[in-house]
Amino acid sequence: MTPTPPTVLTFAATDPSGGAGMQADILALASIGCHPLSVVTGITVQDTVGVESVMALDADLINEQARIILEDVPIAAFKLGLMGSVENIAIIAEIVADYPDVPLIIDPILSSGRGDELANEEMQAAMCELLFPQATLITPNSLEARRLAFYDDIDEIQHTSLDESAMRLLEMGCEYVLITGTHERSIDVVNSLYGTSPMGASGLIKAYHWERLVGSYHGSGCTLTSAIAACLAHGLSMEEAIVEAQEYTWQTLKNAFRPGMGQFIPDRFFWAREEEDTVATDVKTPFIQH
Repeated sequence: MTPTPPTVLTFAATDPSGGAGMQADILALASIGCHPLSVVTGITVQDTVGVESVMALDADLINEQARIILEDVPIAAFKLGLMGSVENIAIIAEIVADYPDVPLIIDPILSSGRGDELANEEMQAAMCELLFPQATLITPNSLEARRLAFYDDIDEIQHTSLDESAMRLLEMGCEYVLITGTHERSIDVVNSLYGTSPMGASGLIKAYHWERLVGSYHGSGCTLTSAIAACLAHGLSMEEAIVEAQEYTWQTLKNAFRPGMGQFIPDRFFWAREEEDTVATDVKTPFIQH
């Protein structure tokens, strides 16, 4: 029999543009050699410009989707994206709690690239209280990190640093926090990994610098988080997975295409194209700072 590739179960909403959400997760996981399993949490009405509406599915249906596949297939990692409602967050927290040895990677989506709100205050609180204590890694952008860290004290959001936000998130129970820097005013994009060092101190582990590409991209966060989950499923350590996933994601953005009138979409199968400048077996770039 052909060996089964590593399996990753993603909880996400659909995206008919194929740029983000469930479709982005499936493309990225498959591109990195994993078999994607999927639980649909909601259905969105959106295009490459923005999100018009979200219909969250019933929590019981989410539970049924997940439980039946988990009883059938062993999985190597969980990846969480848009969950749609407080009830969905609560049921997903119950599901993943039954698999404490499986890495839990969370992309805490609060809004679309256009700024459409996708998680209200109650949903933010539920994520912080129910899911983050179980999380192996969360991957907020800098705006999301500040909002989530001070979800219960919004007056502090404008006055806090990313280091302070990361420490608050670690105190909630997250093992690692990777804050992405695309929204910061910096020449390079700086992604910062926080966690606990071998010496027991919590704080910044490493900052990764990437060339800032021109353009606006739909689904870059989904791609990065799914890529990390895929690399962990292949047996890489957390820091190895984060390095490889960033390299992969940067290449998808460098090779992005614009199928509609809105944002560019990352090319998750860039390595399969026939262009002479695409290298199929090595996605390393010189832009990461070791």
